[in-house]
Amino acid sequence: MKISSAKRLALGIALTVGSIAAHAVDNSGYLIDSRGNPAKNSYNQCWRTGYWTPAMATEECDPALVKKEAAPVPAPKPEPKAEAPAAGPEKPAVKAEFKAETLFDFDKAVVRPDGMKELDGKVVTGMKAHPEVELLLVTGHADRIGTDKYNRKLSERRAAAVKAYLVKQGVAADRIKTVGKGESEPDPDADTVNKCKGSKKTKALVACLQPDRRVTVEPEVQVPTKK
Repeated sequence: MKISSAKRLALGIALTVGSIAAHAVDNSGYLIDSRGNPAKNSYNQCWRTGYWTPAMATEECDPALVKKEAAPVPAPKPEPKAEAPAAGPEKPAVKAEFKAETLFDFDKAVVRPDGMKELDGKVVTGMKAHPEVELLLVTGHADRIGTDKYNRKLSERRAAAVKAYLVKQGVAADRIKTVGKGESEPDPDADTVNKCKGSKKTKALVACLQPDRRVTVEPEVQVPTKK
């Protein structure tokens, strides 16, 4: 609160003493008592001088007017760099499995017209688009009906027939390897060993063993592609 000139004069001595004994805090905008502290009224309010301005406010007398020093804002922590996922094995660029009946008539090794279309869409196009496949493995499989020797020969002839067609369509012969497995590798997913009982050729057994009669195509040598 502001006071009259008369009161300022009456408190002049106290002001002078307070000025001499002033602490580091600048109390020049307030009246000072004999101990160098701001003089206060019965409401514990500091007496302001006539030339007091808000810029002279102190924490003790006018805390609401004193600008608080902003707490330092901590620097944001750098986000951890995401680790690049480990590179997995190269995906096969050309891979397919064909039912023998899709490519051949029963017990035959001549590619059917429908089989040619399947090979064009799933193998020929892929081999032309993916030079990184340096060697393609074509594997023939047969069921267990008949002798092991016969089944192996049939599976070899079927694999060779597929290769001959691919070469005819423009795939280099040295990019294709063939092998016949005969009845030695039944389809593991179909579990024909346990599901298909008997060895005598019947319609039921021929149908049950169908998954074993197949031709698989997959890269045997594929160089990594540049990222």
